[in-house]
Amino acid sequence: MPKPYPEEFRQDVVRVARNRGPGVTVEQVAADFGVPAMTLWKWMRRADIDDGTRPGTSSQESAELREARRRIKLLEQENEVLRRAAAYLSQAHLPGKGSTRS
Repeated sequence: MPKPYPEEFRQDVVRVARNRGPGVTVEQVAADFGVPAMTLWKWMRRADIDDGTRPGTSSQESAELREARRRIKLLEQENEVLRRAAAYLSQAHLPGKGSTRS
């Protein structure tokens, strides 16, 4: 599913919100850019984590984890196929199974 707002737009809005003047609320900045205030708060929290000023899993780490989990799932599926093939082939070579020899 594509993100509704481009990354560059998100960064610009967060930068404006961080550098807002006195008396300007995050809600006002969000309204000026046409995004929900809660969304802007989430973007700011994510930016703080990515910048290292707040503890948490960064966007890059999250992407790496998703890729690693996808790769692990694929490898587990391949392993299962190989396990089943080995079991099938070992049964095919047992004496008395499918063999017409005496």
